Amino acid sequence: MALLAINPQLLWSAPSGAEWIIILLVVVIFFGGKKIPELARGLGQGIREFNNAKENVKSEIEAGMKEKPKAE
Repeated sequence: MALLAINPQLLWSAPSGAEWIIILLVVVIFFGGKKIPELARGLGQGIREFNNAKENVKSEIEAGMKEKPKAE
């Protein structure tokens, strides 16, 4: 029953300083120093493309709401 008394938010907390260092070391070991800038560049491009697509959809929806309905 003591396990059920644990706050669920504590189980999913963000990594602390020492855990971030370990994560960074594992990334460097797996990908090497030369691949990390390429991965970051690709991640940045993906985020940029997602934001552009999101803005395009938003502007299309707003434009559709501003259009007057056609009389038939």
